[in-house]
Amino acid sequence: MTNHWNDIANSDCIMAIGCNAAENHPASFGHITDAKEKGAKLISVDPRFTRTSSKADIYAPIRSGTDIAFIGGMINYVLNDMDQNPSNYNMVYVKEYTNASFLINPGFKGAVDLDGLFSGYSESSRSYDKSTWSYQKDANGIPLKDKTLQDPNCVFQHLKRHYVRYTPAKVNEICGTPQDVFMEICRTYAATGKAGKAGTIMYAMGTTQHTYGTQNVRIYALLQLLLANIGITGGGINALRGEANVQGSTDQCLLVHILPGYLGQPINKDDTLASYLKRVTPVTSDPNSANWWQNYPKYIVSLLKAWYGDAAKQDNDFAFNYLPKTTKPYNDYSWIGLFEDMYAGTIKGLMVWGQNPAVCGPNSNMERKALDKLDWLVAVDLWETETAAFWKRPGVNPQDIDTEVFLLPAAVSFEKEGSVTNSGRWMQWRYKALNPPGEAMEDLWIINQLVMKLKELYRSEGGPHSEAITDLAWNYGEHPSPRDVAKEINGYDLATGKLLNSFTALKDDGTTSSGNWLYCNSYVEPDMEPNAPIPGNRSTRRDTDPGMYNVGLYPKWAWCWPVNRRIIYNRASVDLNGDPWDKEHPVIWWKDGKWTGDVPDGGWPPMAVDPAATKYPFIMQSEGHAHIFGPGRVDGPFPEHYEPWESPVENAMSRTQNNPTFKIWNSEMDYKGTADKYPIVCTTYRVVEHWQAGQLTRNLPWLVELQPEMFIEMSEELAAEKGIENGEKAIVETARGKVEAVTLVTQRFKPFQMNGKVVHQIGMPWHWGYTGLSTGDSANVLTPHVGDANTMIPEYKAFLCNVKKA
Repeated sequence: MTNHWNDIANSDCIMAIGCNAAENHPASFGHITDAKEKGAKLISVDPRFTRTSSKADIYAPIRSGTDIAFIGGMINYVLNDMDQNPSNYNMVYVKEYTNASFLINPGFKGAVDLDGLFSGYSESSRSYDKSTWSYQKDANGIPLKDKTLQDPNCVFQHLKRHYVRYTPAKVNEICGTPQDVFMEICRTYAATGKAGKAGTIMYAMGTTQHTYGTQNVRIYALLQLLLANIGITGGGINALRGEANVQGSTDQCLLVHILPGYLGQPINKDDTLASYLKRVTPVTSDPNSANWWQNYPKYIVSLLKAWYGDAAKQDNDFAFNYLPKTTKPYNDYSWIGLFEDMYAGTIKGLMVWGQNPAVCGPNSNMERKALDKLDWLVAVDLWETETAAFWKRPGVNPQDIDTEVFLLPAAVSFEKEGSVTNSGRWMQWRYKALNPPGEAMEDLWIINQLVMKLKELYRSEGGPHSEAITDLAWNYGEHPSPRDVAKEINGYDLATGKLLNSFTALKDDGTTSSGNWLYCNSYVEPDMEPNAPIPGNRSTRRDTDPGMYNVGLYPKWAWCWPVNRRIIYNRASVDLNGDPWDKEHPVIWWKDGKWTGDVPDGGWPPMAVDPAATKYPFIMQSEGHAHIFGPGRVDGPFPEHYEPWESPVENAMSRTQNNPTFKIWNSEMDYKGTADKYPIVCTTYRVVEHWQAGQLTRNLPWLVELQPEMFIEMSEELAAEKGIENGEKAIVETARGKVEAVTLVTQRFKPFQMNGKVVHQIGMPWHWGYTGLSTGDSANVLTPHVGDANTMIPEYKAFLCNVKKA
């Protein structure tokens, strides 16, 4: 999230797209209710009329996988309205804080010119040469700008040419959204573009789980930048995380392409620390750009010192070459890539910690067969999950599977102490309520035992690259304390042994350590935070003072990265003089020569106050400006509509049917369905009574009683066409498998009327499997083994199926 949960109450208009907050993130809906009680409008855009839709002021149906066409149409509306009514928009923000005025390389060609592609595309490699996706620069290397926004090569004019095709009629043809409803949404949400107004976008897996999921999020950000909704109270791009600590786990290195703190993963060409830093550290020639990532050397060296201690020295590149290097593209190490390698027999062992891939992985039949080929599997969980029991699943003979399975009983969150970082980046400490039962142990204890034994074995037996294990600074004792780990993540001044108070104190000479630079300031010396329940541990704070300007920042409740800043890019919330665009709900304010309010995104003075000393507000970009033109993505600098890998229709926007850059895997089980055999769109989702892959809830009798079985949700029209009555069993089949479940015939789904073409869509929850108190077919037996071009998150939300009565 750019903002935080409480801040949603400051919004004038909330658009929930790709999410069902009322059901899947119910606590968040309280903040939406607070906003609505103040007069805010709620817009729900969803293929299904959900519980969120039932509370919305406007509901728009949308075919799964067509967000870019929908938001692209909204952008087209905004751009046209800007021409006619510029006073309704914050044009100073657009011109001064985004790259709308930047001049693009004249050699760049867009999707309008190249029928859905951008310049530099290679069909054989399914990738782009992005050399033309660049700016024109002056003699000093600073991007050239046209702040009138009239130059045909400026970003703004390219944007207009790109989205002029996204008309209301085209939105209806692609998305199935009625034109009158779409126009009402455009007018309502575009009204937040006026200075002093705020609109926020809330999204979740319905947005990201597509072959162009990253570009879905990108286009939300693009709309928000045009409306000046980033950095302000009540604005932002706000991801609804599916678990209490998803944000924390990504911060700490869950994702395949990063190290903790979003530092880049080394690749095989990074033979020295210097070559790594040259590749990953951005540079700028503009003196007004903070280019915050220029501090990369300080952050990576401090991380290496946290991991390797005294073994990380200047003369050995601070142990940089102890780190594993990737030899393939990052996406090949993603979930899908790992299971493709398992299926091919390349990966021989797997540790599964609180995950259940036999239920939650795409193309589950393939992933279960991949598990069959392992030599060993370690499952760390509360119950015997489908993954732990894959060797005795229905339809297989256990004697045919040679995998050795170790099941380690784990502790649930209430049985251990530590922190979680929520969607709004708030790190909050939780205390241990009771001891785990039987032989169950905390994850921290389990991983500590494992590493200590590995260190012992490598010392006694040796092995390739053994120093990467034996030199680890791993001194947590027999029963490690999460408080000690939190201190290590914060970081130390190694000369004094004291905890650091800010990442601005980190150095690249080996005299500081930090397990994650973003968390530096979270756990300080006790005398710096003496009133915290655990002195020094800022995540334990529980002060309910809402903070200056009374906009719900709650600066002394827990702790927020970075440096307790509650709204990211908050210097974009003020004009060039440092005065808030919205004086009733300011984030920060320049008064008496200093910033007041939230922790500012850098302490530099406003642009008009000191043009030489100021820095542009978007400090994480090397140019200091937010990216409307975004050359960093692999699949295009502007989001373009493509159809899902499996689609019932041809792409109405261009002859480029699918995202041209996502990886297509080709094992014998990577099946693709076609519309002639599978004409119905299917999507998956969650219900409030069950949790993820079900291991936490299908083993609890009171929740099983509330929602006892898997079901298939379909429209009355489709049910009538198929001769299926409410409550009867039906079979849903895709190219990958089939499931059987009870049908829920409902008005929540309606056939999509797409410019004269009718398309049906069904949906089903994905919580079920073959172990536990409640069993049923897994929806992910149906889903394809393909993913987003940038991240490889699987395309769970849009695929083709057929339905028949069981």
